[in-house]
Amino acid sequence: MPTLLDFRRRIRSVKNTQQITRAMKFVAAARLRRAQEAALAARPYAKELARVLRSTMARVESPQHPLLARRPEERILVIVLSGERGLAGAFNSNILKRAAEFLRGKQGKKMVVIPIGKKGRDALRKAGMEFAGEYVNVLARVDLGIAREIANLVTELYSREAIDAVYTVFSEFKNVLAPVLVTEKLLPIEKIEESEETAGERAASQIDYLYEQPETQILDRLLPRYVETQILRIMLESSAAEHAARMTAMEAATKNAGEVIDALTLHMNKVRQAAITKEIIEIVSGAAGTA
Repeated sequence: MPTLLDFRRRIRSVKNTQQITRAMKFVAAARLRRAQEAALAARPYAKELARVLRSTMARVESPQHPLLARRPEERILVIVLSGERGLAGAFNSNILKRAAEFLRGKQGKKMVVIPIGKKGRDALRKAGMEFAGEYVNVLARVDLGIAREIANLVTELYSREAIDAVYTVFSEFKNVLAPVLVTEKLLPIEKIEESEETAGERAASQIDYLYEQPETQILDRLLPRYVETQILRIMLESSAAEHAARMTAMEAATKNAGEVIDALTLHMNKVRQAAITKEIIEIVSGAAGTA
């Protein structure tokens, strides 16, 4: 049976762990605030760029561009965005599970991956996947230069027909408690659908644009920029979702540590009470025997 000293040591150990988890929760909360602001700020730009691209493509009768070419999907590239570290609850396992489900659904195809994040890189390497590139330690502070580098790699592979389609698997940030796992097709660029609100605004304004350059030249600039913007957006979304998951996990761990401390304290008090009762009985018995 554990002694009082064992209980005290265990309580002290759990309290130390609780201090660590509480500190990690506060750090994750501070990082989440910055990541959330960046993710929310990127959405309007991505939306407006998509609207401009949609408007330009609508004015070209038969747009011709390598990023618009459609081929049978025999060689598929998957960009998997995971976390850089653990202690984020089920964040990484859910992403890898979704990626594994997608890869199983494409059996018979040649699959190539680009992992973004150390956890995904390690898991996909262990699974024996072929890499077209890998990027680790880039989500703690998302940089436009890294997003542009990934976009250049992806567009170069697609333009020279080394791959036939590009998909992304990531966790989209909605709120702290409800991240959303998303699988999006990045290339070839599909027709960008209009929402009812956007369509209504467009019907109300009916603005026509005059382009100084031919529409085809504008597409040469817009399409790579669109891919770059989408990759930057999903990196920001994944970073915010990871910080939210870590904050939630550390909050739960801190709460659980408090419950463990309460339970251990209760058991320790029971053991101490039993020891005191035993000593009293021994003293009373000894006194009665000498009387």
